[in-house]
Amino acid sequence: MTTPPTTSYQAPGVYLQDVFPPPPPSLLTGVPAFLGYADPAPLGDPPRQPPRQPVPLTLWPQFEAAFVTPQANGYLADAVAGFFRNGGLLCYVFPLDNSVTPLAGLQAGLAALQGIDAIDLVCAPDIMSPLGLTDPPDSDAGIEAVTALQAAILADCEGAGGRFAILDGVLTGDNTRVETQRATLTSQDGALYHPWLWVEGRAGSPSHVPPCGHVAGIFARSDQQSGVHKAPANEPVDGVLDLRVYVTDDDLGRLYTEGVNCLRVVPGRGIRVWGARTLSKDPEWLPIGARRVFLTMSRWLQQFLAPLAYEPNDVRLWVRIMRELTAYLDDEFQRGALKGRTPEEAFFVKCDSETNPPEVTEAGMVVTNVGVALAAPAEFVIVRIIHGASGVSIQPSPATA
Repeated sequence: MTTPPTTSYQAPGVYLQDVFPPPPPSLLTGVPAFLGYADPAPLGDPPRQPPRQPVPLTLWPQFEAAFVTPQANGYLADAVAGFFRNGGLLCYVFPLDNSVTPLAGLQAGLAALQGIDAIDLVCAPDIMSPLGLTDPPDSDAGIEAVTALQAAILADCEGAGGRFAILDGVLTGDNTRVETQRATLTSQDGALYHPWLWVEGRAGSPSHVPPCGHVAGIFARSDQQSGVHKAPANEPVDGVLDLRVYVTDDDLGRLYTEGVNCLRVVPGRGIRVWGARTLSKDPEWLPIGARRVFLTMSRWLQQFLAPLAYEPNDVRLWVRIMRELTAYLDDEFQRGALKGRTPEEAFFVKCDSETNPPEVTEAGMVVTNVGVALAAPAEFVIVRIIHGASGVSIQPSPATA
């Protein structure tokens, strides 16, 4: 809190001063890391190659200044451009090394991201690039190679904690090939999107690009406008001319049941993301919004609790933990991230002598129990039209997932 300026007062009395404390630091979400093939721009005179490391970007022109990208073989530049075109504010780009195997290069990139706490999304648009894939991506061998790399990304997100993978379906007009791809991927910390986008390419001619960059921008835009609990779906996709394939209602139903999120043309409303499910087999973690609320809460807890190490483990510390956690969860409840009519129904925080008996405190530990009721999106909105002798009435029906 800023200290108000001192003023000389002549007469004794009570004087009011306006004090505006700085807002508490917020946790930025919707920050992706893009992994793809690009060469860092040479530095110095004579020119030399800088070491490969994650580069933060806040504007698209910064990418053009920082990297030299292949003009025909990579999708990295289009993905980053799509991110900023759809409302993204900050991203990190790591150029993969194409002198090693695709898996080795990807693993090196994921390892380089470990120390960056700001990242909560992971995209790898060049997994299906000719630079990293020798077989056609929609062939049996191509799908096997793609899913092996995507499984490595999912495993890294689960291990790192707090991160969510946005994965691309293979470039195909056959929806069954995407179903084959989906069948080998399982994780609550990732989602799969199909089909590819038809965009104005960097060279001025249209080309197909994977959807992850544009979808990551929609994640960021939705986070800014509503919060991570809002499903990043039913949102317009900017900077797109068309789709690789149109998904019919029947195809959409089948793909969505399998956990594939589709992009589709909605008459009168343009091209939109139409799906918000993870790759989890657990129904509790199917909604992307619910999973990201949990992941964001985990990131916040790590940031808040880290300074508390080595604090005296007594009732004052317990009260402090309960106060801060209750304030955070109450804010999430007010934003609509938690369900329930009252905060008491939405969450609880318990840190006292019951959770911290003598044997726990003597071991140098402090234990806090936190319970939350995560809100789920209304995926199916049903309106019942009732025909009766007195006329027709319309009643909304409870949405079901």
